Amino acid sequence: MSFARFGLALTFSLLMFSWAFCQQVAPVVDSVVNSVAPPKTLAIDGAGLARLRSMLDSQPGVSATVEVTPALDQLIEEAKESLTEGPWTVVSKKWTPPSGDKHDYMSVGPYWWPNPETKDGLPYIRRDGEVNPERMEYDNVGLVQTANNSLTLALAWYFTGEAKYAQHSARLLRGWFLHPDTRMNPNLNFGQAIPGRSEGRGIGIIDTTGLIRVVDAALILEQSQAWSKDDAEGLRNWFGQYLDWLQHSPNGIDESRTRNNHATWYDAQVGCFALYAGQVDVARQALGESAKRRIDSQIRPDGTMPHELARTKSWSYSTMNLRGFFMLAVLAEHVEVDLWNYQSESGGSLRGALDYLVPYATGEKAWPHQQISEFHGSSLASALHDASRAYDSDQYKHALTRASSPNDLAQSRFQLTRFVAERAR
Repeated sequence: MSFARFGLALTFSLLMFSWAFCQQVAPVVDSVVNSVAPPKTLAIDGAGLARLRSMLDSQPGVSATVEVTPALDQLIEEAKESLTEGPWTVVSKKWTPPSGDKHDYMSVGPYWWPNPETKDGLPYIRRDGEVNPERMEYDNVGLVQTANNSLTLALAWYFTGEAKYAQHSARLLRGWFLHPDTRMNPNLNFGQAIPGRSEGRGIGIIDTTGLIRVVDAALILEQSQAWSKDDAEGLRNWFGQYLDWLQHSPNGIDESRTRNNHATWYDAQVGCFALYAGQVDVARQALGESAKRRIDSQIRPDGTMPHELARTKSWSYSTMNLRGFFMLAVLAEHVEVDLWNYQSESGGSLRGALDYLVPYATGEKAWPHQQISEFHGSSLASALHDASRAYDSDQYKHALTRASSPNDLAQSRFQLTRFVAERAR
């Protein structure tokens, strides 16, 4: 071999060795994360995510970075833990649904307990507000974990660019929704069953509110290399089928006719899934006409929500319902419907419902209704954060600081996902 050829071969070998070495020691970073286009998320503020990430990348020394550091650190800590968990599947449960198909989702009502007056405990009896631990043996557990962890991991990838987070998030979604051997059938025929009374109820659809987080996780992952076009199309098809079930099945129709937080969250699901599946007209109807009817029927002029105040955990359900209404308002922005400032003929409104709850969250007043579990003013925190954004009002910012401890507030996920524009100034 000539000296020139030997030198060329040696140079090539050194280059290949250097490349291989870098692949072993350097963290795997998904280059797609450098894209400046905001993710097309629905419940999460995609434009805010992109703006925040740009700030973190280009101005690491500014005070805004310090403000979100606790929330970002908390996110990464949770994401690292999530890497060790899952995937979960509907077919791994020990119970078999009445259909005989383990791909069908199955859960039991949280407030239903064995009947102490019968040998077999049937039919179960209701103890409102007291959760039967048997509920932890069903698919609702895996569904919640899949929804929460997939979004945590997707966000961690978005802010760090580390491919491991996107890859595991995608693995969780494929396991629950797409893989033929483990996928969930797109129905809730057996949601919140009551042993001895019902194999499944429309009320069980409240179990799938977490799927809104799944949609945003998938939309974030669409900018990563871990989520293929086939994955995206497959998940959109799954949600299109589930949307059809929500609208036309007996359980779905039954849930659409409810009059409390179930109705609110039903519309939020229909609106979100319709947007994701490309059915904009369906979304506009759910997030416009239907949502306004929910406000008309549920919120009084004084801001009270009587269906929630009648519960044994009235504070918990009032704040839960308000979060549902705020979710409707956020989603409605995508179809150019303003629910933030809508007021019914009788005077009910989202802002009025929030204003009624604020003095109890901040401790100015003692909650006068039944609340059998511990009272947490901080359960209003995310709504106060969104309200300060929607109404551009300092009163909600001040209330937020009084409803949450400084540490909890600093670490709250909404500091990242509902980014306030003032931070960028």
